[in-house]
Amino acid sequence: MNFQQLKIIRETVRRNYNLTEVGNALFTSQSGVSKHIKDLEDELGIEIFVRKGKRLLGTTEPGKELVNIVERMLLDAKNIKQLADQFSQSDQGQLTIATTHTQARYALPQVIKQFKEVFPKVHLALHQGSPEEIVQLLLDGKADIGIATEAINLVPDLVTFPYYTWNHAVIVPKGHPLESVNKITLEDVAEYPIITYHEGFTGRKNIDQCFLEANLNPDIILSALDADVIKTYVELGLGIGIVASVAYQKDRDDQLSMINNVQLFKDNKTCIAIRRGHFLRGYAYKFLELCSNKLSEEVVKNSLAPVIQNDID
Repeated sequence: MNFQQLKIIRETVRRNYNLTEVGNALFTSQSGVSKHIKDLEDELGIEIFVRKGKRLLGTTEPGKELVNIVERMLLDAKNIKQLADQFSQSDQGQLTIATTHTQARYALPQVIKQFKEVFPKVHLALHQGSPEEIVQLLLDGKADIGIATEAINLVPDLVTFPYYTWNHAVIVPKGHPLESVNKITLEDVAEYPIITYHEGFTGRKNIDQCFLEANLNPDIILSALDADVIKTYVELGLGIGIVASVAYQKDRDDQLSMINNVQLFKDNKTCIAIRRGHFLRGYAYKFLELCSNKLSEEVVKNSLAPVIQNDID
């Protein structure tokens, strides 16, 4: 058994059992991939994959258990390397953050500015994507920290921490009739074409739920992945916008007004997530503490530590 075989097993599952793609990903031939799999099966005395002719269709029952063990072994191997780097190069390396556009654009700039002042030699990589993509980057070990509002607090292999609470607001072009309404209601909002986030992004589920509970059927004419696009089309007069309130910046959005005389929508909670068992460098703990002073290194380490159950006689 060797690490190449383990990597091939993991990549075969990730590539939906397409051995050509596995070979390309690991810079080897399809025949080499097949041989490694067969050699490991012969060594272990089990079939790892379900086959139909030469094609792989899925994993066998023992194969499923093996894949879980392989994931842990490869994660631990990566952790060993990071542990060595922690002590040999404590102030340099790379920190990868997976997050949405809204968090990267509006919530994180000051945190990142402070972080870079303390760790100028650390390369900070920001990967922007959907909540589902963020989860996958964390599970695949391609991101150290994930930050999003949806999805990440529902995954058992991730440990999540509360980051901050926020709400949506209505934005309109300057001179819009809603500016003069003393206290707007959802009924007022539903009278106009609406531009807001795409489903699955930035609290869209809460927006839909609020309209549903009020028995309203809003005319959502356009949806987008980020607030900057939404604001652009609101400025053009295509409709009114519903965005995260933090996305409205009075000095920059001088063609728009935010209607904040009442909170129409439920609070949203943005969370920070880390994969269980993932080794964090010292500067990663500093980044988390800059996000929230409640996230001390001790608190995070205790939460990430595996639960050890004593044997019961």
